Amino acid sequence: MVSRVIPVDPFDLVLFGATGDLAQRKILPGLYHRFEVGQMPEAARIIGTARSDMDDDGFRAQVRKSMKEFAPSFKKDVLDRFLARVEYVPVDALGENGWDKLAKSLRPDVVRAFYLSVGPKLFPGIAQRLHDHGLATPDSRIVVEKPFGHDLASAKALNEGLRACFEEHQIYRIDHYLGKETVQNLMALRFANSLFEPLWNATHVDHVQITVAETVGVEGRGAYYDQSGAMRDMVQNHLVQLLCLTAMEPPSTFSPNAVRSEKVKVIEALEPVAPTDIARGQYRADKGGDGYVDHVGNPDSLTESYIALKVRVGNWRWSGVPFYLRTGKRLRARESEIAVFFRDPPHTIFPNVGPLHGNVLVIRLQPDEGITLRTTIKDPGPGGFRLTDVALDMSFAEALGADVRAQDAYERLVMDVIRGDQTLFMRGDEVEAAWAWVDPIIKGWEERGDRPSRYDQGSSGPEDALMLMHRDGRRWRQIGG
Repeated sequence: MVSRVIPVDPFDLVLFGATGDLAQRKILPGLYHRFEVGQMPEAARIIGTARSDMDDDGFRAQVRKSMKEFAPSFKKDVLDRFLARVEYVPVDALGENGWDKLAKSLRPDVVRAFYLSVGPKLFPGIAQRLHDHGLATPDSRIVVEKPFGHDLASAKALNEGLRACFEEHQIYRIDHYLGKETVQNLMALRFANSLFEPLWNATHVDHVQITVAETVGVEGRGAYYDQSGAMRDMVQNHLVQLLCLTAMEPPSTFSPNAVRSEKVKVIEALEPVAPTDIARGQYRADKGGDGYVDHVGNPDSLTESYIALKVRVGNWRWSGVPFYLRTGKRLRARESEIAVFFRDPPHTIFPNVGPLHGNVLVIRLQPDEGITLRTTIKDPGPGGFRLTDVALDMSFAEALGADVRAQDAYERLVMDVIRGDQTLFMRGDEVEAAWAWVDPIIKGWEERGDRPSRYDQGSSGPEDALMLMHRDGRRWRQIGG
């Protein structure tokens, strides 16, 4: 299988927060890879901005150092050509210094994109200054990173601040999970194949499990995380987005607004979550190190590092089908997947074989992107009729071949910004609808004073999460299994 590269038009990309971790670790290496394969044209330019006082050469040296760590397979001659397209302009994001120089450095006849790799509190101020200094043209694009608010009110305020200076079609709210190859293949699997879509409903699906498990803790970002927690940090954006793509109706066309409108309908159909359908946890200290409360420096913290939810989508297609969502820190393995469990066969014709297991379709997002379908076959060999489960497994790494490097999500998403394709970016009403569903859940456990259960590091989470499934006669898929 050969990956086809379609070059984008020449562009000026202004990267705010260019000296920060995300820019150096993901965005700039991603742009280099797009340049290496010929998708980013020679006429493109990247203009880094931050408060640090340095010149072009100093910034290029910093980018070269980052490439050695985060893109070590770079080709020296290609990197030299890439860095020749990198510039730097010191800008005070909330002051007036540097804006006139930045304006003079931009070309009037190319695509213009502003990537805000900074904290959300800076979004409205930067947007206003881009507008006031004449940098925001009618065809400009502005990219903002999560967290997009910490509740509905703050999300609305951010939206209003951005929309005061940019039209909705110019605003790209990025969620890197939507740039993963397998996430997009979920849409292709459903809507480009006649095999699954007729079965994608309550008649044939028993339940769905969506898992985002991490082995890392919150050390290094404890102050932020303790004000956020797993619900705000992961569920409100990443897991809700995965749920939407799994549960959405087929859009009328594969266009940005058609796709996003169907996702909004899913969020608006989410039913309130009962307290008994929520399991929250914090990882405890172990022999090898500190626990959650030590990492955040708050021994009385009630913030969750793990959460599991039983969610229902109140519409015709999914009536009675539970969606189980879970995410957590310091778990057994780093793993993200969507598992669709189809119903067991209603009747078995095979005697003495025990209960039959329904088919399970697993869409693996990380670390080994691919798709697996569990099927039941006859156990090979003589001596009676026995059944066994086997997996039809498709790994993207194997399907694409060893010579094809898997793209990072940021590579795809930044190129989509330049192309003006918002399909994989969240619309303003989509963000607000997600917060409108999440806020009452958080308010409920805060008013009740619920305390997260403790769980062992390297486990699958707290016992409460296991009981949430056991009450329904179901089991979680094993993390790292």
